[in-house]
Amino acid sequence: MTITPAPLIASSEAMSDARLLYALEEVVETELNRHLKVAKEWMPHEYVPWSDGRNFDGPLGGEAWAPEQSKVSDIGRIALVVNLLTEDNLPSYHHEIATLFGRDGAWGTWVHRWTAEEGRHGIVMRDYLLTSRAVDPVELERFRMAHMSEGFESDNRHSMLHSVAYVAFQELATRISHRNTGHHSGDPVCDRMLARIATDENLHMVFYRNLLSKAFELAPDQTMSAVRDVVVNFRMPGHGMPGFERAAAQMAIGGIYNLRIHHDDVLQPVLRFLKIMEISGLGPEGLKAQEELGLYMGGLDDQATKFDERREALLARRAARQASA
Repeated sequence: MTITPAPLIASSEAMSDARLLYALEEVVETELNRHLKVAKEWMPHEYVPWSDGRNFDGPLGGEAWAPEQSKVSDIGRIALVVNLLTEDNLPSYHHEIATLFGRDGAWGTWVHRWTAEEGRHGIVMRDYLLTSRAVDPVELERFRMAHMSEGFESDNRHSMLHSVAYVAFQELATRISHRNTGHHSGDPVCDRMLARIATDENLHMVFYRNLLSKAFELAPDQTMSAVRDVVVNFRMPGHGMPGFERAAAQMAIGGIYNLRIHHDDVLQPVLRFLKIMEISGLGPEGLKAQEELGLYMGGLDDQATKFDERREALLARRAARQASA
C-alpha cells in the first residue's frame, strides 16, 4: 500500500512552528480525549512495599545501607538509578514542551496532563527504592542533585516537529527500558511497579506517534526530514547524568537497552506504523531524507548484529570463568 499525503502547502514551502501548532490543534484535542478515555487511574503508594521499610542511619539513628540488603540484581540496580534520574528531570522536560507547545488550548491541557502522569513515575520509583533498600540512598541523592543542577536541554528544542518526532521514539524507548529493567530486576514487586509505569509510557508514545502521523499529511517533507534527523541523532534524555556512559554500556550488555533493542523494539515499530518508506508525493528534500533514513536503518541493523555477536562472546567468557571458579 502506498500512502500519498495531502500536504497543506506546496512541498517547497516550510511551515512555521506557529502554523504547525495551529494546524495540529484539532488532532491534539482528539488524541487527548482518546488518551483520557483509555488511561486508567492508579495510585503510586499501592506499588510500594511499605512493610519492608525501616529507618536509615542519620538523625533517626537507623541502619546504614549495604548492598546485601537489596533484593534487586546488580544490573537492576544500575538500570533503576538511570531510569529514576531520567524521571527526576521532569521540571526541565515540562519547561521544554510547555515552551514549544504552549500552555493554552488542547496543547496546554496535554502538556499539564502529561507532566502530572509522568510525576507519578518518579514518586513510585523513589518510594520503592528507598523502602526496599534497593539502591544506595546517599549515592542516589548525590546523583539527583548533580543531574538536576545541570538541567536538561533537548537536542530538538529548535523545532516543534523535531520534538514531536523525538518523543514518539523516546516514550517507547523509556517503556522498553522500564519493562526490561523489571524483567531483569529479580524482584516481582519491582517488575510489577515498572510494568505499571511502562503502561503510561506506551500511552504517551501512542499520542505522539499519532500526532506525527498527522504531521506527515500537513507537511510531509518537513516531517520526513525531522524523523530522519531524530533517528540518526537519537540520544536518551538521561545522557547528561553522572556516569551515564558506563551505566549505558552495562545496561546494553545486561539486555536492558542496546542497539538491537533500539533497532527492533523502538525505531522499527514506530517507522512501520508510519509506513515511512511507502510515503509518496515528497519533494526533493523529503525524498532525500527518506532515502537517508532507509540507509541509516540498514546500517544500524548491521551494527546491532555485530554488537549481538560481541555480547554473546562476552557473556560466554563470563560464564566460563564462573564455571571454572
